[in-house]
Amino acid sequence: MNAVLAPAVSPLLSVRRLRVQFQLRGSWPWSKPGILRAVEEVNFDLAPGETLGIVGESGCGKSTLARSLVGLQSVTSGGILYDGKPLQGLDAEGWRAMRREIQMVFQDPLASLDPRMTVGDIIAEPLRSLCPEIDVAERERRVAQWLERVGLSAAHRNRYPHEFSGGQCQRIGIARALVVQPRLLICDEPVSALDVSVQAQIINLLRDLQKEFGLSMLFIAHDLSVVRLISHRVLVMYLGKVMEQGPRETLFAQPLHPYTKALMAAVPGQHLGEKELVARGEIPSPLNPPLGCVFTTRCPIADPHCTRQPPPLKSLSRGRAVACHFVGG
Repeated sequence: MNAVLAPAVSPLLSVRRLRVQFQLRGSWPWSKPGILRAVEEVNFDLAPGETLGIVGESGCGKSTLARSLVGLQSVTSGGILYDGKPLQGLDAEGWRAMRREIQMVFQDPLASLDPRMTVGDIIAEPLRSLCPEIDVAERERRVAQWLERVGLSAAHRNRYPHEFSGGQCQRIGIARALVVQPRLLICDEPVSALDVSVQAQIINLLRDLQKEFGLSMLFIAHDLSVVRLISHRVLVMYLGKVMEQGPRETLFAQPLHPYTKALMAAVPGQHLGEKELVARGEIPSPLNPPLGCVFTTRCPIADPHCTRQPPPLKSLSRGRAVACHFVGG
């Protein structure tokens, strides 16, 4: 079984051998249906108040993983435990109750907001749906409070999303997610569509909110510099599988997996001194992943054994885990 790096305290979220697959019809009536393996055997724990950064190239399964954790995508197999309670198999009513605990911030800030609703109504909607015990006056007070808390003005409550910039819309999305006071916030590339200066503002806002409310966060991104800034631990994915995970500073100071090294070598200003660790070619199709190690077709150090046997995710010292035949014996 793949290694799981457990935090020092009881985890708020535990994912075990999670698998998400999609059945695809063939191009022709006589063609065999294909299976797209979006997430394969993913394991991790998330402690209360911790941020786990999930990084990888586009198409590696990050967003599918996020959607499966909030019930927006069905799980093929594996287990998801939130505070010791299983999430897989919950019906609509069960997920409604869980929405007060788990919320999500989406990648496209404007597309995730209803253009026909005012900002005040958008932020109040989770309170109306999930907290019916709250009266109108308290609901209005919380909307005004959260608009101010995310750096906007309560006077903006009657405006519509198109009247705001991308960064302001993302602040509104964060307010909408946190107005019900969840314990877990899943951020699916929340700053990738924003300007660099605005990215920093949103990251600082999320860090402040985490400290203030003790939030646990899953932060998904393909920008390593953003992940390094906000995460306590980092998980690296490739073609639906975990390649490496470990504490932020340790992983960035000494990447072990060839794919992690290739990602970091591609960042401007990074000098690892290992020219051979540049990933070759294009990402294979998830409909027909390589046999053995999924990174073998692009790995500069792969040998014939890598094409035959998939490496397990091996637990190392100092909270590290790596899925590579050449690391950890």
